[in-house]
Amino acid sequence: MRPAIRFACSFFLFLVSAGVLADKPVAPDEVAGATLVDAEQVIELVQNQPDLLLLDSRRAEEFAKGHIEGALNLMDLDMTEQGLAELAQSKQRPLLFYCNGPRCLRSSNAAKLALGWGYTKIYWFRGGWMAWTEKQYPVAY
Repeated sequence: MRPAIRFACSFFLFLVSAGVLADKPVAPDEVAGATLVDAEQVIELVQNQPDLLLLDSRRAEEFAKGHIEGALNLMDLDMTEQGLAELAQSKQRPLLFYCNGPRCLRSSNAAKLALGWGYTKIYWFRGGWMAWTEKQYPVAY
């Protein structure tokens, strides 16, 4: 293949891949009805609210590689009203949702679903797994 054609093909592939990365979704800044928390506030909630239910909205493979201690894995696409009710019988039970971080929509979607089903104490850790591991906080496997 001629160098000019090879360069043109490579450049085209670069532009396509850069465009795909630029279009990657970003989690919203807030979820109406949910309380936005950071990593330090997650620790405070765990310490001060023993009935807090931590819900990791990532895929099972990601959860298996590490998660916040005490979290249960419930991916947003698998979450149903009945399934959540089995975990949290009271709609006043505090629920905290997280996923991979600001480029992940799973936890914001899950929080919106829970709010729509009448749950009233929803916390959303937007920084998620990325913020947790950047701070080198404890990880469970």
